[in-house]
Amino acid sequence: MSSIDPVELNNRLRAIEDKLAIHELIAAHPPSADTGAAGYTRSVYLEDGIFDRGPDLDGAEGAADIAAFILRPEHHEAIQGGLAHFAGLPLVHLQGDTATATSYLMIVHLDHEGPARELPNHGTSLGYRIHRAVVNRWELVRRDGGWKIARRTLLPVDGSDGHQALLRQALTGVPTMPLR
Repeated sequence: MSSIDPVELNNRLRAIEDKLAIHELIAAHPPSADTGAAGYTRSVYLEDGIFDRGPDLDGAEGAADIAAFILRPEHHEAIQGGLAHFAGLPLVHLQGDTATATSYLMIVHLDHEGPARELPNHGTSLGYRIHRAVVNRWELVRRDGGWKIARRTLLPVDGSDGHQALLRQALTGVPTMPLR
């Protein structure tokens, strides 16, 4: 039986802990956005963080301005109307004290104009509508023992080169399985 090098074991454990922390950071985005938790949002961005929502939507620079997005009356109106963010599992790349993560996000809301439908054992619903699907690229930095968002870029899944480029970047360095 061969022994595992303690340094290698420590590096592997740190990578697992880092990826788990990043997954939890990204998984917390939907509940924070859907409850208007601006304090949480502010706490996970660097003070000079950037929120880039692509060419058609306004963005923000700085943790306070980014957190202010979910304090807008329009955002609270969306929450009251049945807003739900659904995040896909992120593909995470670690590079020491920096990391990138790429994921999908769907914005879903209660379809107030839809016909009522019953589903056995689940009640009646008007149904939900997917409002938007986007690709997210999270650029992260380790600070004070935790991970913070330095930049978040999101682009709509619309067939354009922009979101395709973010997806291709995510695959850089991902091991591929050999064909058998």
